[in-house]
Amino acid sequence: MKIVQGGVTASRGFMASGVHAGLKRFKKDMAAIVSSVPCTAAGTYTTNKVKAAPVLWDSAITAGEGTVSAVIVNSGNANACTGERGLEDCRLIAKKACDGLFFKGFHVKPENILICSTGVIGVPMPMGKIGPGVDALIENLSSALEAGSDAAESICTTDTYRKEIAVSLQIGDKEVHIGGMAKGAGMIHPNMATTLSFITTDALIEKKTLQTMLGESVEDTFNMISVDGDTSTNDTCLVLANGEAGNDMIVSGTAEAESFREALEFVLGHLAKELVRDGEGATRFMEVKVEGAKDKKNAKILARSVVSSSLFKAALFGADANWGRVLCAMGYSGADFDPALVDLNFSSSQGVVSVLESGIPVPFSEEKAKVVLSEKDVKILAVCHQGEGTATAWGCDLTYDYVKINGDYRS
Repeated sequence: MKIVQGGVTASRGFMASGVHAGLKRFKKDMAAIVSSVPCTAAGTYTTNKVKAAPVLWDSAITAGEGTVSAVIVNSGNANACTGERGLEDCRLIAKKACDGLFFKGFHVKPENILICSTGVIGVPMPMGKIGPGVDALIENLSSALEAGSDAAESICTTDTYRKEIAVSLQIGDKEVHIGGMAKGAGMIHPNMATTLSFITTDALIEKKTLQTMLGESVEDTFNMISVDGDTSTNDTCLVLANGEAGNDMIVSGTAEAESFREALEFVLGHLAKELVRDGEGATRFMEVKVEGAKDKKNAKILARSVVSSSLFKAALFGADANWGRVLCAMGYSGADFDPALVDLNFSSSQGVVSVLESGIPVPFSEEKAKVVLSEKDVKILAVCHQGEGTATAWGCDLTYDYVKINGDYRS
């Protein structure tokens, strides 16, 4: 596997576009991804009981056996808590896309179109702007790498930069591509996809295999990040596979399937970490690794608890080596571990500071710890000495700017 240029249009047969439809004042706010041929689709969605209309629309489609030809995304309005009107607006958007694609030579039905939205909750969709926006998206479709970047920019809300990546790998004698884009800077917590993310691939892959791979990969990537402890009503991760690479069908239990799964997980992991790096108001990125837990399940619970701790996130903002907040977060996590066996250290490009050995505090230089924790990328390692379980989670600090951003989000 190797990293290549581009995002969702790096995969053969995919086009994209991004336009300003007026949902937001000055920024691009609508995006499209379209495949030249029907796609196998897989999806994972929010576990929040309050689900936006697009989540209900998309999950019904990806749960079926039908194909998908396009995704239409808008930023600026979540289409959540909008009742039957929200679902009707999804249908109208899909129908509008079908009509536009017909004149481009595509013969698709509304049930072949996925819809995603992000933005303010509880406000009806401004269909007077959405309709012309869909027309503009169809008109501007392109397979150029720049078109994928336009789409990645158009799905942003409070993000400060677009997130995209693409890789290529060999499947048999064919070169296969996986491209992706994601948005998210707030309302991010490990409880499903925690963002809007879109993955394209030109691989030919069996639907059940793709869905299983996506679910497993999300567990170790998007489900291992946290910015603020809030899980959105709109969280969605979609993968579209159009088979344009010409490889033999990828099925579970083969070497080809494992190679593809590793590449997919790399793409999702890269996007997940980029979301945390761009967390609302964030100044520091933290990687929390737990080793020696009883099993992987307990390791994941411990790591996620630390990256989700508001108290430790605030300490990280101040470059304060307050290791007690790490151990405390592990203690209330619900994981099975023995605090008396834990070793703990902080590290960055400026060195390593050990603060706890076998549950006992270790004398350390506060000055050195301040230097270590003042770097943009910081690592926290907790070794439990109880088994082989290992897991890594990613988070960011909690700053004044996070409160400022969310204090006037709707304005």
